[in-house]
Amino acid sequence: MPFPFVSHAAAMHRPVRQIERADQIVDVRAPESWTDVQIEAWLDWGDGQGLVWNSDDPLADMATAYGQHLCPAEASVLAATLLLGLASPARATGCTDGVIDLSEPGAARCLQREAAFRRADRLAAGAVEAAAAALENVADAVARCEGPRADCADPGTNPALARAALAARRSGAADADIIRAIQGERFDVALHPLEPSPPRLAIGDRAMIASGAPPALTAAEAALDGDLVLTFDPQSAEAISEAGRAPAVLLSLPALAQLAGTGFEDALRDLVCLWTAALEDRGTSLVSIGMGGLADWVLAGAPEPDAAHADHLARIVSAGANRTALFVNDVEADLRLGLTGLSAVEVWQTADGGTARRLRPALAAAIERAGGDVEAAERRLFGRRTLVDAPGVDHTTLRSLGFTDVELEGVECALAQADRLGDVFRSPVLDAGFVRDVLGLEAADDLLPQLGFSIDDIARAEAWAFGHGDLAGWGGAPANLQAILAEPMAFEAAVRARLEAVSAVPDTAPTCIDWRTTPAQAARLLSDAARDGRRAVRLKRAAPPGGSLLDLAEPDPAARPRRWEPEARAVERVVERIVERDRTRRKLPDRRKGYIQKAAVGGHKVYIHTGEYEDGELGEIFIDMHKEGAAFRSLMNNFAIAISIGLQYGVPLEEFVDAFIFTRFEPAGTVTGNDSIKSATSILDYIFRELGVSYLDRHELANAEPDPLNGNGLGALEGDGEAPEAVPAARFISKGFARGAAPDNLVVLPFGQKRETQAAAPVATEAVACPSCGDFSLQQRGVGWICDTCGAAPSMQG
Repeated sequence: MPFPFVSHAAAMHRPVRQIERADQIVDVRAPESWTDVQIEAWLDWGDGQGLVWNSDDPLADMATAYGQHLCPAEASVLAATLLLGLASPARATGCTDGVIDLSEPGAARCLQREAAFRRADRLAAGAVEAAAAALENVADAVARCEGPRADCADPGTNPALARAALAARRSGAADADIIRAIQGERFDVALHPLEPSPPRLAIGDRAMIASGAPPALTAAEAALDGDLVLTFDPQSAEAISEAGRAPAVLLSLPALAQLAGTGFEDALRDLVCLWTAALEDRGTSLVSIGMGGLADWVLAGAPEPDAAHADHLARIVSAGANRTALFVNDVEADLRLGLTGLSAVEVWQTADGGTARRLRPALAAAIERAGGDVEAAERRLFGRRTLVDAPGVDHTTLRSLGFTDVELEGVECALAQADRLGDVFRSPVLDAGFVRDVLGLEAADDLLPQLGFSIDDIARAEAWAFGHGDLAGWGGAPANLQAILAEPMAFEAAVRARLEAVSAVPDTAPTCIDWRTTPAQAARLLSDAARDGRRAVRLKRAAPPGGSLLDLAEPDPAARPRRWEPEARAVERVVERIVERDRTRRKLPDRRKGYIQKAAVGGHKVYIHTGEYEDGELGEIFIDMHKEGAAFRSLMNNFAIAISIGLQYGVPLEEFVDAFIFTRFEPAGTVTGNDSIKSATSILDYIFRELGVSYLDRHELANAEPDPLNGNGLGALEGDGEAPEAVPAARFISKGFARGAAPDNLVVLPFGQKRETQAAAPVATEAVACPSCGDFSLQQRGVGWICDTCGAAPSMQG
C-alpha cells in the first residue's frame, strides 16, 4: 500500500502566518516548523513559475497548480509532498554550453575570454556605484558653494569641484556626465540582479592534469575568475551535459524520516517512484533526484554514523528509474526545504520571529545516542555567557582591581549581547568616571590588557564565556564521533562521495576554497583531484569578508587651498604620501592653560573656553550660551565635547575650521566683543573663525580691524607715531595658574600684528550691496571685499 502522503498533509496543522512581500502583507498557511524564509522562498518560486493563487491558502493553490501541470493523475499526491516539505522542484544541475577540450589550441583563449566576461560582471556593480557616488560629489561641490553661480560651476575657480570632477573621471564617468552633474542633474542608479550563469564544462587528460602540465594552470585560472567544471573522460562530460537538460527534484530525507518513522525506507521508495513517474518522458531518459539532508539522516537515523550507510539509500533511489543522477545543487531548493550544509551550529527561528543559534539537531541526536553530554557540547559551542568561575578573568580577580557589584552586573548583562570581551570591558558598559578614578586609566576602550591581563588569560576567559564556535578538540566527544565533530563538512563530503559509484552523473558541487587562492594553488588542487580518481571537480572561491580589507591612509594634498577664493584661478597640485597617524587619545594635563572669549552674535551671548596642551596646541573647547533654551544649549555643549574628542585623537583643527566656517543658520549677524571678527553667518562660523585666527594664524578669517580705542590687543594705543608702552605680564599670565611663579615686575614688550596694514590713507566709498545677502554692508578690505553682515567675500571685478 503506498504511503498516505495526502492524508498526512490533510491532518497537518498549518496555522496562518503573515508574510511581508514587496508591496503587501500576505496571509499564508504553513507548517509550524517552517521559517519565514522558507515560506518566502516558496512564494518566490510560485511567482517565478507563473502559478496563480486566489484563496487564503497560497501554498496549497500553488502546489495543486504545479501538480496539475506536472501530472494531472497524481496532482493531489504531488501537492501533498510539497506541502509536507518532503520535496521541492529544482533546477537542473549540469552544463549546457558545450564542452571545451583543453587539448585543442584555442581552448586557453576561449577560457580566458569566458573568465573575462564573468570578471566584468563581478566588477560592474561596484564600478557603477563608485561612478554614481563620484558624480553625486560633483553635484554637491556646486550646491554647497556659496559664491556666484558661474564661479561655483567653474572647476578653475572652485577647487572642491575640480577635485570632485577629477575623482569622477578616474571612477570611469564620462565628461558629459560630469557636466550634467555640474548643471545639477542627479545620478541615482539601481542595478539589475545578476542571474547566475551556468558553469562551463571542460575536459582534460587525467595524466596531464595530475602532472601539473600547462592545461592544469589554464583550467585553474578559468576556475578562479569564472565557473568551470573539469572532467577527465568523455562519458562524464556527456552525462553532465545531459544533466543540464534533465528534470530535477530535491527530496528532504530528514523530513521524511520524521514523518514516516520506522517505515522510512518504504516511504522513500514510494516518494521516489511518485516523482520519477512525474518527471520521466520529458525529452531525456535521465532523472535528477537529489538526496537532501543525507548527512543529517546518517547521523540521526542510521544505526551508526558511518558514511557507508549512504550506499543503501542510494540504491533505493536509483532503482526507481533507468538512469538517475543523485546530485542536485540548487541553493534555492535547499532554502525551500530548510536544508543547510552540515555544521555544528544551526540558526533557527524562534516562536516570536527572532533568530537564535543551537547545536544541530542531527549532531545532538548522534551525541546523545553515543552516550555523550549534549549540554556540555552546547557549552563548548556557545559558552556560558558569564565570567563566574572563568579561567583567567573572573569575578574575584576583577573585585581585587576595584570592580563592585554595580560594574560586575553591567558586565554580566553585556555578555549576553557581545561576542568578545573587548566589547564588554569598555565604555559605555563601564562608566568613564569609574575607569578614570578607580581603575586609573584614561582610555575607556580595550581595558583588559591595560589592567594587566595577558593575551592567554583573555583568550581562556573568552572561550569560557563565548565558546569555541566548533567542537574540534572537545574532550567530551564520544570516540566514534570525534572525527565527525571536528570536521562536519569533511564527513558530508565523504557521504556525497559514496554516491558517485551509483549516480549516473558525477558530483559537480563546488569545492569551496579560500578567496585569496592563487592560480598555482588552484592548479595543485586540480592535480590532487585527478590523482584521487575524481570523475569531475569544480572549484569556487569563498566570498571575501565584508568591509575594508586594507588600511589605506587618505592622500594629504600639499598645496590645498584654505578657503574658496573667487578671484584666484586654482591650480590643482596633489602630492600623495602615506601618513601614519597615532590613533591613541592624547591626554590633556590636569592643570592646563587656555583663554575665555566673550562675545555676542546677533545679540546672543557666547562664551568660548579653550584648553591647551603644554606646547600651546588646542586640546578642548567649551561653548556656553547661558540664556538660550535648554535643548539648544545642551546641543552646543555636546558638540563641543565631540570636537574636543576629535582634537585629542589627532584630528587637525584646520579640518574643523574648513568644515564649519561659512555655515548659515540663526543666530547670525553682527558680532560684538571680539576685536577680530565683526560678523558671522552662524554661531559655528563665529566659533571656528575665532579658533582659526587665534590658533592657526588664519587672519584671512578675521573680518574686522582692531578698534583703536581698545588698543592693538596689548593695551597700547596706536596713534600719531607715539611709542607703545610695555604691558604688565599679569594681563596675559594667570596669577592663579602660575601660582606665584611669575615675578611681579615681568612685562611684555609690544609687538606689531602679523597681517600687513595699508600705508595709504583710507578712501571713503559709498555703501555697496552684497550679492549674497542683499545688505548694503559690503566693505573693501585691502584688495578684496568682505560683507559685514554675512561674511561673504565675493568677486568685485569690473
